Amino acid sequence: MDKETFVARFGGVFEHSPWVAETVFNNLDELVSDAETLAEQFRLVFLASDPSLQLATLKAHPQLACALADPDKLTYDSINEQNDAGLDRCSSAELKEFKDLNTSYNDKFGFPFIIAVKGRTRQEILRTFRERLKNDFQLEFQTALRQTCQIARFRIMDIING
Repeated sequence: MDKETFVARFGGVFEHSPWVAETVFNNLDELVSDAETLAEQFRLVFLASDPSLQLATLKAHPQLACALADPDKLTYDSINEQNDAGLDRCSSAELKEFKDLNTSYNDKFGFPFIIAVKGRTRQEILRTFRERLKNDFQLEFQTALRQTCQIARFRIMDIING
């Protein structure tokens, strides 16, 4: 697989950040077909990158439950992931809480709340959202990086394993 094909296939696993796939491709001695190994390569590249690139990638993520308000702000993957977690079926009260939490979180940390929603319920996501809002910047930045890597891992697994 050439670089253009690789980036076309994996460029979106980190939200709006094809630079991660480009860097992974450039660092590979041979193409890896095992999903876990490839996901680990992506994780290592992302976590070793400059903090300004990491922050830009975090900022590229959509706010949770914003598909109900503005679906144009979500990628195809984000729409499916959020819908699978039931975020497309929020009650009015839940939607208001997500909106309020999104605003508070962005004001405090300067990037959107990021959580790998796969396998989680709306209630669990809201509970985690409330708890993480209590974190300091450094702890939350590291947590967001780990969650971003988990999202990318899930996406890589979906691409390779179908």
